[in-house]
Amino acid sequence: MSKGPGSHHVVPNAGGGWDVKRGGASRASGHFDTKADAVDRGREISRDQNTEFRIHNRDGKIASSDSHGHDPNPPRG
Repeated sequence: MSKGPGSHHVVPNAGGGWDVKRGGASRASGHFDTKADAVDRGREISRDQNTEFRIHNRDGKIASSDSHGHDPNPPRG
């Protein structure tokens, strides 16, 4: 899992709600009441900054991911 500065993550907040964090950052870029709102904003940020985008479940495991730039495993075509 890439947690470096080339990634953004939607993660559960211990106090409730969801955070959007850049990989490796201790502070959130944004806090949201719903996961859907966090995913929408996180995807915008990831697209703007060409980063990998990881969406986590409540248990912290990655549920899905998108590549908006530096995909380490691009599709062959």
